[in-house]
Amino acid sequence: MTASLLIIPAVLIVAALAGYATYLLLQLRKQNQAKAKAEADYQQQLKDKQNSVIADIRYIAAAMLEDRCELSEGVMRIARLFEVALLTERVSNHYPNLYTHFECIKDHPIREQRKALPKQERMKLDLARMKSESALEAPILKEAESLQHFELAKFSH
Repeated sequence: MTASLLIIPAVLIVAALAGYATYLLLQLRKQNQAKAKAEADYQQQLKDKQNSVIADIRYIAAAMLEDRCELSEGVMRIARLFEVALLTERVSNHYPNLYTHFECIKDHPIREQRKALPKQERMKLDLARMKSESALEAPILKEAESLQHFELAKFSH
């Protein structure tokens, strides 16, 4: 009789612990599902952002070819958009002329900062930009033709 009195509380304790373990497992499953959904949502947002940036890159490349966008401005915008889309490392080797020119002009000041420069300094920067443009214009425009049809899938790891 004493043994049966001890078995009943033991069974109740084991049942309570099993119920609690089940509750914790269900909570863990919910947490893992929420984490997976958050990751999937983030990946979709990243993909949507990249697609939007790629559409902008294609548009700018077309504008460069149609002389609606100056060469240096187009190069600057395209290179910055690749940075925003976290694609610079993947594409820089495929567009070497664009990135060579970008390296030349990336630190050039614009707008008010440019206006604040002494005339000699502006002329020096313009000369460097024009030299790079004249040397790289044709290859950059050839790369712009390719960029009009840019597909991210070609550059996946």
